[in-house]
Amino acid sequence: MKFCLIRSLAILFLFATCFIHAADKPNIVFVLIDDLGYGDLGVTGNKEVPTPNIDRLAAQGTRLTQFHVGAPICSPSRVAFTTGQYPQRWKIHSFLAQRSYNQRRNMADFLDPKAPALARTFKSAGYATAHFGKWHMGGGRDVGDAPLPQEYGFDDSLVSFEGLGDRILPPGDLPDQSAKLGRGNITRVKQHEETGIYVERAIDFIQRNKTAPFYLHLWLDDVHDPFNPAPGSTEKFAGKGRNDEDRKFFATLADMDRQLGRLFDSIDELGLGKNTLIILTGDNGPTAWRHYYDKGIEPPGSTAGDRGRKWSLYEGGIRQPLIARWTGKIPAGRVDETSLVTAVDFFPSLTKIAGIKSPKVEFDGVDISAALLGKNFKRKKPIIWEYRHDIKPGDPRDVSPQLALRDGSWKFLMDYDGSRPELYDLASDPVESKNLAAQNPKRVKAMSAQLEKWLQSTASSR
Repeated sequence: MKFCLIRSLAILFLFATCFIHAADKPNIVFVLIDDLGYGDLGVTGNKEVPTPNIDRLAAQGTRLTQFHVGAPICSPSRVAFTTGQYPQRWKIHSFLAQRSYNQRRNMADFLDPKAPALARTFKSAGYATAHFGKWHMGGGRDVGDAPLPQEYGFDDSLVSFEGLGDRILPPGDLPDQSAKLGRGNITRVKQHEETGIYVERAIDFIQRNKTAPFYLHLWLDDVHDPFNPAPGSTEKFAGKGRNDEDRKFFATLADMDRQLGRLFDSIDELGLGKNTLIILTGDNGPTAWRHYYDKGIEPPGSTAGDRGRKWSLYEGGIRQPLIARWTGKIPAGRVDETSLVTAVDFFPSLTKIAGIKSPKVEFDGVDISAALLGKNFKRKKPIIWEYRHDIKPGDPRDVSPQLALRDGSWKFLMDYDGSRPELYDLASDPVESKNLAAQNPKRVKAMSAQLEKWLQSTASSR
């Protein structure tokens, strides 16, 4: 009898210890929205489309206005979040496409599985991990041998046509090419159904792992054109916007916000808000295809007045809203307008917040956990971008130089050969309208030297 009692107490102690250990490790939910314009949310100035659920998330947490992604286009932007390193180090500087086009641009066909992977680090620390939504770090078109998300540390995954493994595919040429590659359970769906399916999988994953720490990606591509909202959903936006493309975009954006509300509500209804860090941002600026301009219309999506759009190193292509909510840990309603942060900072920062050990690699990012937790942060390391112009914005005014460097409020841009130098003081000129390069030759020389040194450090990718 005494032995049974001691054994029962030991089991209870072990269970309690495991529960406390799990509770000490916050869950991470990372929502990434494809082609989101800085001004597309209600909380960042959108007066046409209500986004009440995302706005509520911002009101319950901290919103950072000086967050920048790693590239003005999808694949390298996602690699920056994943690895904590500049994507050029892994030969990914633009969107991944068919093998011949990747080869012409001296790009890899997929992210090397030997690269640092944030999900793998969380999985090694005992987290349940899942990725639902757009992948675009390998797989699709004629690339059928790319690693599955599981090789980067995800226990569970459901992607679309720019990835492999289990996936849902809407109508279209690229989805048809993906279907021919096999390698996973494939379900054909309508485009407007995708986000609801991803959110449902995310909610199910959270419910199944509510007593253990989890790391979850919900990477949505709703607001990536072409827009195909649910039938009849554009009617509520009659008379709004500038054209039919705007109204289709509005309907798509509104439904995405509604679906995200289901996710946020589920987290709170399960009592997980106090132990879950939710991060929401976008991967690059809004669409900028030439065909919009050829039709005499502005592309859908707003940069909130920033110069440039997708495929541009001006602010409109790389600045994104960043919202972080952790109930009771992050101050509610805080707007941080000074902390300069970027995508490669996520890896060292999220592992720091979770109290888990990062791999021994040289990160290009820095620890911004203070900023994510609503505290003051002062960046000491510059940020560098590269975009090689394989696709250009439709408006020639948005075509930026190929390299950019941000150090404090100063932003310098130039082409590879040093031509077209542009220097802006974003503290006084956030819309990059006054090129100060001619008036600041010493600063231009120093910042161009920094870019040259960085180019040499990533030369193996060329």
